[in-house]
Amino acid sequence: MAENRNKEAPESPEEPPIDGAAQEGAEASGLSSLMSHLIELRTRLLRSIIAVLALFIGLSPFSDQIYSWLAVPLVAQLPKGSSMIAIDVAAPFIVPFKLTLLVAVVIAIPFLLYQIWAFVAPGLYRHEKRMAVPLLVSSTLLFYTGMAFAYFIVFPMMFHFFAKTTPADVKMMTDIGAYLGFVSNMFLAFGAAFEVPVAIVLLTAMGVVTPEKLAGARPYIIVAAFVIGMLLTPPDVMSQVSLAIPLLLLFEVGLLVSRLVVRRKAAREAAGADEYEADEDETTAYPAPMDAEAMDRALDEAEADERTHQQAGKDHAGDESKDASGAPDDERRP
Repeated sequence: MAENRNKEAPESPEEPPIDGAAQEGAEASGLSSLMSHLIELRTRLLRSIIAVLALFIGLSPFSDQIYSWLAVPLVAQLPKGSSMIAIDVAAPFIVPFKLTLLVAVVIAIPFLLYQIWAFVAPGLYRHEKRMAVPLLVSSTLLFYTGMAFAYFIVFPMMFHFFAKTTPADVKMMTDIGAYLGFVSNMFLAFGAAFEVPVAIVLLTAMGVVTPEKLAGARPYIIVAAFVIGMLLTPPDVMSQVSLAIPLLLLFEVGLLVSRLVVRRKAAREAAGADEYEADEDETTAYPAPMDAEAMDRALDEAEADERTHQQAGKDHAGDESKDASGAPDDERRP
């Protein structure tokens, strides 16, 4: 019988040896995935460069007109008979060239952001995609709005202030290279400053800060706005104030939008919790609470059932031992 049991016992399966080919295949798969991402990145970069170059080539014939349009806020404030000058020998060629390239990059910003989005989007969750698209669109529009604000509002006021404060013995004649560098920095500063609402919404949505904390830190933010205006603009009070005030207004706009975002997020979470509780109530039946007497009766019944099961197990074991002792010798031999 023991031999029969040994024959009937299933053999334990042997552990398969470590397959080096499978490990190499996994490494090759990871390498191919990395290579595909690098190829995709290269494709997006090439498309972005081609778009900027195409715009640059198309705008090159109008480089003089573009610079004349850029110089309108300053030329309007120059005294009669004055004009801008070029100090460097190659400045009349290089400055319009740089300006045309910068304009091409600015015009291509939506396409560049789309290429970034197309590269990153496959790795994002659905809720992240829903949040990213409005942020990309709003950040682009705000950047353009900041540049327009600087050109149409800040530049005329600033250059008028400069012209009025120029000493009588000094003739105002600005170098074209210095002017391009000045307005480029101003465009970048105001474009970045107008991204404040987007930054606030992102920080509150990620839970880094709350609207209440931002509102409580308003005095410090006012000081920080004037410090940023001092650092990012030329060293004059007019430029500092012209950047600090929009920063504060945009902070209030971002604070208002962040409160709306937090409320909508809380409402969605509450709706999700209510649905979960409703599903749990439908699928789970909880027993009603028992009093002390009912609990004692339940415990006594459980103990009685346990004793009954133990006694039945003992009786069954005794019957099996009797059957084994009464069996023939040839059956009991191994």
